[in-house]
Amino acid sequence: MPKKLVIVCLLNFFIAALLGLALRYAIIYPIGFNYRFLTHAHSHVAMLGWVYLMLYVLIVKYVVPEKKPVFNRLFWLTEFAVIGMLFSFPFQGYAAVSISFSTLHIFCSYYFVYLIWKYHKTDSKVTAYMLKASLVFMLVSTVGVWCLGPAVKMAGQASAFYQTAIQFFLHFQFNGWFLIAVIGVLFHLLKIPDSKQFLLFFKFLIASTVLTFALPVSWFAPHVSLLWINGFGLVLQFVSLYYFIEIVKQPFRHFVTTEAKITRFMFRFALWFYVIKIGLQAISLVPEVANSLYEHRNFIIGFIHLTMLGTVSGFLFAFIFQSSVVKNHGTMAFGAYTFVLGFILTELILLIQGCLFYFNHGLFPNYHLLLFFSSILLPLGIGSIIYSILKTFNHVTETN
Repeated sequence: MPKKLVIVCLLNFFIAALLGLALRYAIIYPIGFNYRFLTHAHSHVAMLGWVYLMLYVLIVKYVVPEKKPVFNRLFWLTEFAVIGMLFSFPFQGYAAVSISFSTLHIFCSYYFVYLIWKYHKTDSKVTAYMLKASLVFMLVSTVGVWCLGPAVKMAGQASAFYQTAIQFFLHFQFNGWFLIAVIGVLFHLLKIPDSKQFLLFFKFLIASTVLTFALPVSWFAPHVSLLWINGFGLVLQFVSLYYFIEIVKQPFRHFVTTEAKITRFMFRFALWFYVIKIGLQAISLVPEVANSLYEHRNFIIGFIHLTMLGTVSGFLFAFIFQSSVVKNHGTMAFGAYTFVLGFILTELILLIQGCLFYFNHGLFPNYHLLLFFSSILLPLGIGSIIYSILKTFNHVTETN
């Protein structure tokens, strides 16, 4: 795995974490930036600069045996688009420049899918199924982006059409492209064989991913049938989880026996929060809760971060630690544990405050201050991991 590319991805994550920290500080003390614009920069750099590009690196590493120069050029062009979004969103939000860079990123992703489809080689049907499904969901998710322009012209930004288009993109990015891709990489490393159990897992996972989109739709176009569809999707999701556990249980135990302690910890951390994510989604089976979730921002932010930081980023860190990119030493372990502590503390604070809002009890004392100080641990952890990789890189350079 190319160290320079991994460092670029982690730097994007570090910047996104700093932007998130700035957003939490802005609530305590004004910082002179438009809060909404800064939120756009934070989310785009985190999703497209960290998760997307890290998955790019992993997919090319594991399923493209002949590394064509075009993959390297496309990576840097995609990173250019991320940098463009970083320096345009905070100052103008969604406007000509930021939209241009966002569009460039989408076209880069289309070309990436074409290249992977053309050059990928794997003897594993499991890897092929998971890879292709994740890429299809990535393509499908962009339909939501293309609908934003027509939605604004036809109905405005407050319309159900516009809001549903945003949720369409986010749902199939998070639950389709990102989650299926990291699980696919995990299956590839575990050498999961093609089997009836895998096929059942795969079918239930795909079906549940599609059906659970009914929940965000119900927030803007309420109908009882959407809650039933979401409920059915959640049942299928639990069935897929059962098969997932059956599939990975034995191979995972064997796999981690040869890994370093911190690597084992990150894999288990990501797996646990994948289970917790699915468990928490079950609360939307209660109609009253499902209808009010969108009104409670703490729950939405907490759930997005649980998916992005707990499950997806947890797996991505585990894959990095498992590779030869970084040696197992104190700085890496410090970074990983610090990041996990920051994640757990911020999730607990968001959850507690969300529950207080839900039951009309208002803010608990020093809520924003506690959230800010807990959030400092996230960029501190990511920065320590970057330092650990740079230290490894310098050591290798000096000894060669």
